[in-house]
Amino acid sequence: MTGEAMAQTAQSLVAPGKGILAADESTPTMAKRLATIGVESTEPVRRAYREILFTTPELSRYVSGVILFDETIRQRAADGRPFAEVLHGAGIIPGIKVDAGTKPLAGFPGELVTSGLDGLRERLEEYAGLGARFAKWRAVIRIGDGLPTPTCVEANAHALARYAALAQEAGLVPIVEPEVLMDGAHTVERCAEVTADALRVVYDQLARHRVDLDATLLKPNMVVAGTDSEVQADDDAVARTTLEVLRRTVPAAVPGIVFLSGGMSDEQATARLDALNRHGPQPWQLSFSFGRALQGPVLRAWAGDEANRAAAQEALLHRAALNSAARFGTYLPDMERERVGEGRR
Repeated sequence: MTGEAMAQTAQSLVAPGKGILAADESTPTMAKRLATIGVESTEPVRRAYREILFTTPELSRYVSGVILFDETIRQRAADGRPFAEVLHGAGIIPGIKVDAGTKPLAGFPGELVTSGLDGLRERLEEYAGLGARFAKWRAVIRIGDGLPTPTCVEANAHALARYAALAQEAGLVPIVEPEVLMDGAHTVERCAEVTADALRVVYDQLARHRVDLDATLLKPNMVVAGTDSEVQADDDAVARTTLEVLRRTVPAAVPGIVFLSGGMSDEQATARLDALNRHGPQPWQLSFSFGRALQGPVLRAWAGDEANRAAAQEALLHRAALNSAARFGTYLPDMERERVGEGRR
């Protein structure tokens, strides 16, 4: 894709009322998810589950794109169509996770760096040929005693920038994901400080690597206290603090911010996204790129039984519709109990 086409794809991914379904779980992670419903993780089982997600009727009303895993982008639906083609035919943009996971950062105990740059140019070209139009790379930053170090932040920001430049070279829109983890007892103020520092370094590196920000998206954490902290902020305070950090660090050229849901319940992720959008227009679209917070209800409804297919798809559509409402700042807790279709936009 040309730069103009990539910028248009980025805009489409954060179209009003829509967000991204993250279905890029690695095989080990998918095995853990399936184990929660008592289902063994095999390739046919994973394929069948992903087909339920991708063939949900009317999903494109609320979902603009889906992030796939390497295995998934090579799989086909029961009718023989590659999953990327299934999504494209439904009006949903296929994407691909391209990092190779985290590894210990040598010389820095407790810190991680994301691997996967070796051979990335060739893999990106292959994924583009398989139908992907955007990509994602996740960096992980831990807060702790003396953590993160500047070296860890810089190493991960450098890798994110190299990935983003390579993605755009291949015609794919890069989603840049520097995730500050919720693990720990840190305060919301400490999370704000670390998140702001990380984003400043990331955008400095993106500039150094000549990445076109108009054709990128940011996938950050919301600014929250650590899960072990005795003091937790309410949803509006989380929204206000998060926006304060983003306004100081994220260039207005970025079309959209697609928040991750890691560590939050389904309802909490939606409520906080809603709180963010109740603060009025921002320089960027405020959207979602949720994995577990969209898929949790689907797994529970499906339970590995094909007879539950319709119920599982209804669960996905309902959860997606709630997050669509949150994008407009019109989500209400009472909507959790509505039937799918009621109050649709």
